[in-house]
Amino acid sequence: MKPITSRDNPAFKSLRLLAKDSREQTRQRRTVLEGVHLVADHRARVGPPELLAVSESGAENAEVRRLLEAHAGVEVLRLRDSLFGEISGVATPIGVLAVISVPAWATEPLAGSAVILEGIQDAGNVGTILRTAAAAGIADAVLGPGCAGVWTPRVLRAAQGAHFSLRLRQADDLAAVVKGFCGLSIATVVREGRSVFELDLRGPVAWIFGNEGAGVSPALAGAAKERTTIPMASATESLNVAAAAAVCLFEAVRQRKIA
Repeated sequence: MKPITSRDNPAFKSLRLLAKDSREQTRQRRTVLEGVHLVADHRARVGPPELLAVSESGAENAEVRRLLEAHAGVEVLRLRDSLFGEISGVATPIGVLAVISVPAWATEPLAGSAVILEGIQDAGNVGTILRTAAAAGIADAVLGPGCAGVWTPRVLRAAQGAHFSLRLRQADDLAAVVKGFCGLSIATVVREGRSVFELDLRGPVAWIFGNEGAGVSPALAGAAKERTTIPMASATESLNVAAAAAVCLFEAVRQRKIA
């Protein structure tokens, strides 16, 4: 391990910038994974990272030590706990993170069901929807303008490895994506849509989820073949978009299982 004891160290400065600045992540096409689960999952599904960093206390953790042993040959920086805390995105870090290359966006046609996200700004919501989509067996996710950066550390933490099993895409014209989809495209709306429990969801579905406040834009909703609403108690205005996505995606799972 290479010890890092000063915040003036160039390697530390570079790592801190990459961990905290989404523009730098975009420019370098690199990002940061934090935590044993994410780092191990990346190794299992993608391969070893470019670099590992551990805190002094993390280096004494048995789980972290096993992770380092599994990454023999990868450069490891050992940071003082205080320095690691400046990079970490969590209140009580276990003390390990990795620098990885960001893969290119998928370009092949959508195959099977997909989620299409429009203007979802909260990193936790984006990551949770990706995690739910992967758990529901969906392979494709399309992110439009205004969404939280899909490869930022906060989205990666919320998604808990879903990035490594999804084909991720970015599109400026989501309406064109929807119109080109061969299956059933469904815009989720707060009211005046058909109940999600009345729809036939056994085939490929492109699910459209919109901004936390504004919802799906009228133009994008108009491009969809169907609009759906989740029935709720009359006193309830709406569901969190990530919760709504879970209801919709797993209603489709339920229907396929009993088909």
